[in-house]
Parts: sequence; C-alpha cells; structure tokens
Amino acid sequence: MARAAASAAERADAKAPSPNRVWLRALETVARLTADPPRPLGAWIDDLAETRGEAPALLSDRESFSYRALAERARRYARWALAQGLGPGDVVALMMPNRPEYVAIWLGITRTGAAVSLLNTNLSGAALAHCIDIVSPRHLILEGAFEDRFAAAEAHLASRPRLWRHGGGEDRIDHAVDALSPDPLTAAEARAIPPSARALCIYTSGTTGLPKAANVSHGRILSWAGWFSGLMGVTAEDRLYDCLPLYHSVGGVAAIGAVLAGGGSVVVREKFSARAFWPDLVRWDCTLFQYIGELCRYLTGAPPHPDETRHRLRLACGNGLREEVWRTFQDRFAIPQILEFYAATEGNISLYNVEGEPGSIGRIPPFLSHRFPAALVRFDPETGAPLRDPDGRCIRCAADEPGEALGRIAAEAGGARFEGYTSRAETERKVLRDVFEPGDAWFRTGDLMRKDARGFYYFVDRVGDTFRWKGENVSTGEVAAVLAAQPGVREAEVYGVAVPGYDGKAGMAALVVDETFDPAALPDALGDVLPRYARPVFLRLVSDIASTETFKPKKSALAAEGFDPARIADPLYVYDAAGSYRPLDEVLFEQIVRGEARL
Repeated sequence: MARAAASAAERADAKAPSPNRVWLRALETVARLTADPPRPLGAWIDDLAETRGEAPALLSDRESFSYRALAERARRYARWALAQGLGPGDVVALMMPNRPEYVAIWLGITRTGAAVSLLNTNLSGAALAHCIDIVSPRHLILEGAFEDRFAAAEAHLASRPRLWRHGGGEDRIDHAVDALSPDPLTAAEARAIPPSARALCIYTSGTTGLPKAANVSHGRILSWAGWFSGLMGVTAEDRLYDCLPLYHSVGGVAAIGAVLAGGGSVVVREKFSARAFWPDLVRWDCTLFQYIGELCRYLTGAPPHPDETRHRLRLACGNGLREEVWRTFQDRFAIPQILEFYAATEGNISLYNVEGEPGSIGRIPPFLSHRFPAALVRFDPETGAPLRDPDGRCIRCAADEPGEALGRIAAEAGGARFEGYTSRAETERKVLRDVFEPGDAWFRTGDLMRKDARGFYYFVDRVGDTFRWKGENVSTGEVAAVLAAQPGVREAEVYGVAVPGYDGKAGMAALVVDETFDPAALPDALGDVLPRYARPVFLRLVSDIASTETFKPKKSALAAEGFDPARIADPLYVYDAAGSYRPLDEVLFEQIVRGEARL
C-alpha cells in the first residue's frame, strides 16, 4: 500500500546537503565497501541479510526476494558453480530477461572467482554467436523464452558451452540449485577474491564494429555501488524503479548495487513501458528512478497521466538527459532532484552533476581531481585521432573548446584503472600513449566534450558522429539540439552523408514533426544560431526514429540510406544555393549526383 505522497514542493524544500558534503558521503561509502579485507558484493549481501532479514531487496510482479532470500538464492548458485569446478578464468554466459533471479545468479557464481557474461537478450544468429565466442564460456544459462534465439546462433558458434535451461526443458539449472543448501558458505567453500579479479563481462558496442566484451572487476562493481549509493544518499527507506536492461552496467549493476549497499529495495521491471511507468511508481511507492535520457524524452512526449505527479520520487539518476528535455521533464513531473552522470562500462572517467546544472554531465571537484584524472584534447575528425603539436604531444582544449575526453590510466583496481576487453587488440586500440609526457597512457573515451569556465562538462558528440563539411567540423549533437528546439519539431537526429564530388560529408537531419512544422521558416530560424556550414543540407521527415533497446537512436541505418528519393519513401528536402529548403525529387537528386545542382 503506497504511503501518502508528499507534495513536490515539500520534497523540493527538504534540506539537501551541500555538494561537497554529497561528495564526501560518496567517498565514505566507497571506502566502506572497498576496505580490507576485499570481499565481493555477494559477501556484502550476506552481511545485509543478517541485519535487514526479511526487508525487501528485489521486487517484481514475477518474483521478489528479501535480503535473506536473495543471499540464500545466491549461495545456492555459488554451490552449483563449485560443483561444476568453476573458478578464476572460467566464464558462465547468462541470457535471461529482467527479473530478481538474474541478480542472484551472477552474485552467486562470481563468489567462486568465475565470471558471468551478461548477454544482450535482443541478439540472435551470428551476432549472438559472436558475443558468446569472444568470452569462451564453459556453461550458458538460457531462459526458455530465448530458446529460438540461441538455436539460430548455434550454427555460427565456434565455442561449445554446456547449456543449462531455466524455466523449462532439459538440464534445468533452477531445479539443480533448488537441491543445494542455502546456508552460509563454509570456510572450505569461500574463495578469497582480489578486487582486480574479473567478475562480469558486459558488452559494449563502442564507436565501430561488432560488440566487445568489457572486463568488469569485483573492485569496479563495489566502486560503482559506493559512488552511486553515496551520491544518491540511499537509505533503507528508499525504493528504486529499474526498467533498464539488467545486462547493461547501469541498470543491472550500478543501480542495483547502489541501492542494496544502502539497504533499500529495487523494483525490477522486465522492460520500459510509458503507459505503465507512472502507475508503477505509485503502486510500488518508489522514491528513486534510474533513467536513460531518451526514456525521459519518451515520457515528456506521452499524453498526461493522472499519476505523473502523485509519486514520491525524490531523485532521478541517469545519463543522456538532453538540456532541451531536462527542464520540461523536471517541471512537468515534479522531480525534486536530477543526478545526471557520465560514465562508460569500460571507461575510467566518471563525472557527476551533483549540483543539478541542466544540460551538464557533471564536474570534478578540485579535491577529487587526483582520483579522476581527465583531460580534453583537440581532435581531428579526418584522421580520427587527437591532434599532436610539433613535439608529438596532444593539445589541451581551452575553456568551451570541444575535444575528446581522455582518462589517465592507473594501475590499481577500480578508480582510474582501464580493465580492457576480452580481446587484447581491442583493448590496445583504446589506449593513447605519450600524450603529455613520454610513457604516459590514457584511455580514449571516443566522446567529444567541452568544459566551461566553472568546470562543468557538457557532452558534444561521439567521435564517429562528428563530420567535416565545407572544411569545418560539424557536431551532430549540437545541431540536433538546435533543430529540436524549433517550432513543430518533436525529435531530431543529425548525421553525415556522402555526396559525389564533395569532400567530407553533408549534414542530414531526420525530423519527427507535427502539423505546425514549416520547412520554409527553418533557414531563418537556423541562421540565428548555426553557421551556414552546420545547417543540415538534407531533411528527412519521418514518423519516428528507431532506437536500440537502451533508447539510443539508430543513426547508422539512416546514414546508410542516404538521401536518394528512389530508396526513401519519406518526404525529403534539400538546402539549395538560394538558402531555402525545397522538396528533393529524383530529378533534383540526379542533378546533385552529377554535380549540376550546387549545394
């Protein structure tokens, strides 16, 4: 039964600690979780089971675990792994939808020193086979609902893991663990696991190519849990709503670890639903919400719902919330505080916007700069690498100058350490050497950012999304933000397309618009805020923009289709030499391709 909801004003007026106090609270939490002797998160859950007992830990409509039940379930999986002879160097692949059991599985198996690879449940065929093969698992745990996906991958597999099914079929792992003891691990069963030991393999697409499996250590998991728990100020009274994929680092590890470390509870939903979102928050009485920026945009574009301000949320934490969505989202839904952050599964840079500065991905307080050594350096989109001065050193950016973010690589576990991928070659590609002095090594984020005079960072673009046109660098993110603010534009994505006879790439924008959108008015509006070279050469009016399972737009597919009206049924426009957008038909397209129409 939901408690009486405090008003948004009451929640917003509640005295919040100063930013520096929030940082110190996070430091204290990290220190507590990572203190000697080192222990995995599963061992911490054992301790919490003693103090929290039957208090809820993981909740869902499918199943729920108290702290005691979660610890017991995880210990059964630890004993299953021990019975299979699993230990350091071994991998178990896991393909299961969002549910509390998912967390119990990896918490238990990783206590043996083995690692668990978290497979993307949307994959099938050769793509799924690739993700399995690059971690070479000895075992694979498969939920029955994904039997067909795995069957389509089998013909492409080079590895041959033993298959265990969960919830149906033969070789039922859920039946196998039911027969094992839930009691605390004995001294003979418990393994001493160093913080640097690999616990998880989490897949990241990076900027190009097939997915890579990032190594995530036990120390890194505890560091994530500590930082987010401290920054959010999690207590036993908190309940977090988590509808993000559990196979990703934020939804499946950082958010859950942070709340459990603080003694709170997590509501696990199988997938995001805009229609069910606000009723769920009220029904489950949630105080925290983990977001991806595009999810917030979906919610702001949805019709009003009577529950959208009846919740008890005190804070929303996430990444990718665009500035043009931020204020609308916060004001419309009465969210007292937004904690935006920047991080990457394999990255060694973390930024947190403790102050709630709209649009910023965070800053690094001066007293913590030694823990997060970061730099922005000038980037050349033509070479795809940072620029070097005559001495061969990278060039630091001035205030508000965009550049690629780098993080200095440290040797110790957690923090600024780069733990790499299962592929040594892929790991080496992300390391930049001799950056500012001979022999130094820095992690390349592949992200362009700028830092203002106050020290706040702002995301500009992915390295692969920036292109050159008319001899100038164009940031797709900045142009998209300007377009999204124009009358009649509901959503905008920008990308570069090749045009015969022209160097670089021309800007093209896919726009979701309403009936008030007027292409004729766009040039004057853009002229006030964008230089001519940055204005999109082509427009494509679409009904929606396809997204990945984490709500990131699939711009590569749009870019691959180009601007050919014979291939595209959507209305197309071109920015002509007269400075106006005119419809692009097949005749004009041929003139552009032959060089007879000037752009």
